Amino acid sequence: MKLTPEQRVTLHGFNNLTKSLSFNMYDICYTKTKEEREAYIDYIDEQYNADRLTSILNHVAEIIGAHVLNIAKQDYEPQGASVTMLVSEGPIVEVPTESYDESPGPLPDSVVLALDKSHITVHTYPEYHPDEGISTFRADIDVSTCGEISPLKALNYLIRSFDTDIMTMDYRVRGFTRDIHGHKLFIDHEISSIQNYIPDEIKEMYHMIDVNVYQENIFHTKCKLRQFDLNNYLFGYTKDKLSEEEQRDITESLKWEMDEIFYGKNIAY
Repeated sequence: MKLTPEQRVTLHGFNNLTKSLSFNMYDICYTKTKEEREAYIDYIDEQYNADRLTSILNHVAEIIGAHVLNIAKQDYEPQGASVTMLVSEGPIVEVPTESYDESPGPLPDSVVLALDKSHITVHTYPEYHPDEGISTFRADIDVSTCGEISPLKALNYLIRSFDTDIMTMDYRVRGFTRDIHGHKLFIDHEISSIQNYIPDEIKEMYHMIDVNVYQENIFHTKCKLRQFDLNNYLFGYTKDKLSEEEQRDITESLKWEMDEIFYGKNIAY
């Protein structure tokens, strides 16, 4: 719902609500040999190194109107990377009406919001199964803002920044702020689902499940790609190099891995 300036609640002082988005993505790959596994890990470490991740987080900061105060970044051995940004209120102080919309956020072409006492972090976790040919890459991104906008406005850009088979998203509003009469406000915008911040063309690509606790201002959405093309999960070759039996076995193995990650438990077939 779009609120006009007249419909907004006038606050006493700064908006002290903390809005936190945790965005987790998974990329799954079949790597038959040790050499393929090592090559996949090397590819992921290069594709999502600390410098590339810093660029992604800088764009997130632009979208939510943040001024970057400090950046700490690290590429790890043998694999993985981390970036942490401390950010504060950006240069724009007038909050546009679309910041209150339950709608997908922009791509990073303009600064749109104001916030304070906030941070953005990302950690990556490339790994592989020791003997079953499955490699996975996970990235955990946290955007925490204190101010007018929900960090969900950065979700559209984040989804488009990663090659994602599975996504899990958690959003929570913590603390309280006060109106000019001193009444506590535990949330300052309407939200029915994280899905409303995801563009329709992306939602069509995924099977989605919501688990929301509205009275606690806790929202959870997880997504798994609907379409499966084996060629997208082979590293360095295509399925025409495999026998039909190999294609069936690898497909079953990959789908099993994706289901276990999506449902968050080991599944016995």
